[in-house]
Amino acid sequence: MKKELSMEVRLLLAFGLMGLVLLVSNYFIKPVPAPVATKAGAQKSARPVTPEAVEKPEPPAPVKPGDTASAPTGNVQEQTITVETDVYRVMLSNRGAVVKSWILKQYKDHLGKPLELVNQTALEKVPSPFSLVFKAQGPATDPNTALFKTGRSPDGLDVNFEFSDGRALTKKAFHFEKASYLAGVTTEVTQSGVQLPHALVWRGGFGDATAAAQAAAEHAIYYDQPNTKLEVKTAKDASDGPLGASGQFSFVGIEDSYFAAVFLPGNKPSIEQTTYSDPVPDANGATAPRVGVGVGGDGVNQLSLFVGPKDTDLLKKVNPKLEQVVDWGRWLGFIAKQLFVLLNWTSDHLTHNFGWAIVLVTIGINILMFPLKISSVKSAKRMQALQPQINAINERFKGTSMKDRDKQNDKNAEIMALYKRNNVNPVGGCLPLLIQMPFLYAFYTVLSVSIELRGANWLWISDLSQAENIPLLSGMRFLPVLLIVTQFMMQKMTPSPGMDPTQQKMMMLMPLMFGFMFWGASSGLVLYWLTGNVVGIAQQLLLNRWMPTPVTTPVKAPAGKKK
Repeated sequence: MKKELSMEVRLLLAFGLMGLVLLVSNYFIKPVPAPVATKAGAQKSARPVTPEAVEKPEPPAPVKPGDTASAPTGNVQEQTITVETDVYRVMLSNRGAVVKSWILKQYKDHLGKPLELVNQTALEKVPSPFSLVFKAQGPATDPNTALFKTGRSPDGLDVNFEFSDGRALTKKAFHFEKASYLAGVTTEVTQSGVQLPHALVWRGGFGDATAAAQAAAEHAIYYDQPNTKLEVKTAKDASDGPLGASGQFSFVGIEDSYFAAVFLPGNKPSIEQTTYSDPVPDANGATAPRVGVGVGGDGVNQLSLFVGPKDTDLLKKVNPKLEQVVDWGRWLGFIAKQLFVLLNWTSDHLTHNFGWAIVLVTIGINILMFPLKISSVKSAKRMQALQPQINAINERFKGTSMKDRDKQNDKNAEIMALYKRNNVNPVGGCLPLLIQMPFLYAFYTVLSVSIELRGANWLWISDLSQAENIPLLSGMRFLPVLLIVTQFMMQKMTPSPGMDPTQQKMMMLMPLMFGFMFWGASSGLVLYWLTGNVVGIAQQLLLNRWMPTPVTTPVKAPAGKKK
């Protein structure tokens, strides 16, 4: 199956090609004179639980340590227990006392089905979530394959499991909240009255299995409290075997781009974390390493658990440090985070739709950058007026070999002096494009990690965080086509001093490069750049009409030379 290039690769290739075109144009081609909706319609990702509704659950009652198993568990039939809350549908099996399914009822996958966080294709390959792994030798009877006795509270939100082989005793207790993404889990294993240290695992991947390049979006994470640092591990990090860490961790978990399952140990002085890598086939049958995580390490593990969307408001309410799981980026994180705040406010208070919020914010950004646009056009028009004098200098040095550095330096010095006398910056035209790059990356980051924009629609676009997909026109994407057209129009309207027909043909590749870069990008990112192009065309029309070509200083003959 052909692998689609990622957005990062497209960005690098496109800008590399653009740089090559500019390099060839500037140094190898001689210039010649230039020819004179409603809130409901926004489909904002649901927030079924407000921060005020998130309360830390009472931890399940710990299993009394030191209990011995006096009687083996017997006559137990295999069964599945389903727990329904306002936000979850969790299916547990008494074989191993594990989780077989964890569905977020308020979110959909990319096929339109309720979002399943447990990778179903991994269940036959690796242990199910909440299986136990022992630090040393485990019980004679593997509790992960044993049939547990079950007990349940009257409201159905507490589920207890117990298994004994006559010598070892294993207990698990799950606690759920009616209207919260928080839960609790307690495990204890004893043998002959001695506690057996163990960990709980979630292996085989996590999150929306229908998303593109899902395996690359999954990570094992833990927050190192003393160093105030979020550690992120991939399946590749554990390719040579499980990778362990221990310390004072505020939380340990597993994540994808928009969702996370994190265990919070509370005030425990130390906890252990393990990263796993498991080869698991995806929905198309292609095998890829999927990340897994283990947490615990004691004979009794009592943990709070958050399984849900990476919504900053919800995460901060549970634990302020949990906000770290939303990765805004290392270098431009501040811009991306503030951009998200602005988009969110615009959608909530003005447009009631994230698509129109992107349009409105983009217009605002381009208005703020309009002074730079004016400066860029002035510089281009000055260069256009200087073109006859530049041609005269080039004509005097005609036939000079590229190896004759002295004469080449003399020519360049004369041209730069001409620019200086006329207050021309030869790279001024690139400044608006360079200024837009941080905003482009910030929009890309926001659309990649913000749960609020996941599933947000705009006109015919069903999900701004994904590439445009029109069911009746498979493979056709209107936004990238419009982007190429507007990029071409804006390029034709922009003054291009010093370009001969060959250069102009080469520059015609630029819109195609942008089309290549944005073809597989998220619709919201394409919408941002397309809106910027439309605003740029309007600004260029205004500038071309009202900004005359400036008067320039005439060329002077070099001192000491006569005609």
